[in-house]
Amino acid sequence: MLLRFAVAFLLTGVCFAQNLSSRMDQVVQFYASKNQFMGSVLVARGDEVLFSKGYGFANLEWDIANTPSTKFRLASVSKQFTAAAILLLEERGKLKVEDLVKAHLPDAPAAWDKITIFNLLTHTSGITNESGQLPTIPFATTVANVARFRDKPLDFESGEKYNYSNNGYILLGYLVERLSGRTLEAFLKDNIFTPLGMKDSGYDSNSAVIARRASGYDSDPLKGAVNSNYIHMSIPGGAGALYSTTEDLLRWEQGLFGGKLLKAATLQKMTTPFKNGYAFGLGVGSANGRKTIRHNGAINGFNTLLTYYPESKTTVVVLSNLVGSALPQISTRLAALAHGENVTLQSERREIQLDPAVLARYTGSYRMAGGLEMLVTLEKNQLFGKLGNQDALPLLPETETRFYQKAVDTEIEFSGADPRGKATQVTRRQGAAAVQGARIDDAEVKRLAEAAAAIAKRIKDQKPMPDSESALRKMIEAWRLGQPDDFLMAPNLAAAVRQQLPELQSALKERGATQSLSFKGVSRTGGDTYDVKFQKGTWEYIVVLDADGKISGGQLRGIALDKAQ
Repeated sequence: MLLRFAVAFLLTGVCFAQNLSSRMDQVVQFYASKNQFMGSVLVARGDEVLFSKGYGFANLEWDIANTPSTKFRLASVSKQFTAAAILLLEERGKLKVEDLVKAHLPDAPAAWDKITIFNLLTHTSGITNESGQLPTIPFATTVANVARFRDKPLDFESGEKYNYSNNGYILLGYLVERLSGRTLEAFLKDNIFTPLGMKDSGYDSNSAVIARRASGYDSDPLKGAVNSNYIHMSIPGGAGALYSTTEDLLRWEQGLFGGKLLKAATLQKMTTPFKNGYAFGLGVGSANGRKTIRHNGAINGFNTLLTYYPESKTTVVVLSNLVGSALPQISTRLAALAHGENVTLQSERREIQLDPAVLARYTGSYRMAGGLEMLVTLEKNQLFGKLGNQDALPLLPETETRFYQKAVDTEIEFSGADPRGKATQVTRRQGAAAVQGARIDDAEVKRLAEAAAAIAKRIKDQKPMPDSESALRKMIEAWRLGQPDDFLMAPNLAAAVRQQLPELQSALKERGATQSLSFKGVSRTGGDTYDVKFQKGTWEYIVVLDADGKISGGQLRGIALDKAQ
């Protein structure tokens, strides 16, 4: 009897594992079948691998499939390895993270006098991230890479606030080389990769032949997958130059969190967030009520996401060689399944019918965390949701309080009730993100509705704002002179322009004098679109004026200045 029970229990466990693996495969296939994902994934609990599989192709031209042993560029997932290298040097007495950078780089510029290694690790140094284009020529040495930004002014006083900086981690890579006397590549290989058995990981190279390395692709809306632009791997350096596999990244998580690499006190230091949930090369937060330690990455042709759930010792690795936005959704849903939760894919949702009186409870405007407003309207018994300047999309009821959208994989849930029976709260879930909002009073709703109507009218009429051409012309010439005018630009745009001013000036000098501005139309977000013709080439600029007639935002050749107006 006991033997029969044991066999039955064992068979039940096997079936559960098979069902879990099959469901995880369905989740990833949902995105892969829509050409939103191509790469490899792995899910493990402790040392047990729950799921591991490749999707699509490592090389489309040769039809070479992705597998668990395919090597992908890690992009910013590399930062945790650079941080670990710094901490190993601290354990060996070579430095302290509280040290001033200048203590180890005596020739550092005066602007860096107050910057500590801790500031570099936590993105609080003030060293610019340079939102303009990266250089295309390789650097012979790391010091040459550092020279690219060492004399640029700080964005803010060190320690004052958080601002993600790849340059800060390039500088950390240089510190590892200075203090160890070895290249970052050699130090990581001998002190991390080899001890942890990570034989398929390393510092990427444009010239070396690396077996099973994936090619990187971008997604073109008309052509599908296309080869990504070239980038020399001397450029990202300690901020993003490594490659690895899903299997090796599991070995990394097991080694890091299993005490095989760092002392317990050092690991605690590495995973303690400072500002904006950022620790040392790792972000610390939560997903579905569970603590997460994670980092994502993006580089030409590749997206990556590595997440660890310390309470359950669960690792989720998602590596892609097709640029896209599906990784957070894939990772979050695989983690939910690993923790025994149910997952509903967009294709599995079913719309139900609700009484218009129920739908009316949710109409109104909600201010979301982060400042955007979501306007909910009811038109012919159909609920619509409009977030910021985005298009209004139908909200389809799945339950009496939970809705979904077909156009995007988003879930909207209403809760609470005021004396009139109107919902007071809304939660918008998309991928790993859950953003909450609170109902706005009726006067504010009226103002937002009038603003939306005004934008809709401008889009219909396709007529420019009276002063937009003049304001844009003056602003461009102010950029050319290196004197951005606060009277022309709203504060948020002025701050963004100052950070990019050297790149803007250089680009304008290269293109020569402004010859003409031609109005093309009103964009779907209400901005005036102009072709700005120079002696050498043309820029397209979408300009938005605020109530005071100042330029509050815009988009130049696909490079956002301020927030995607």
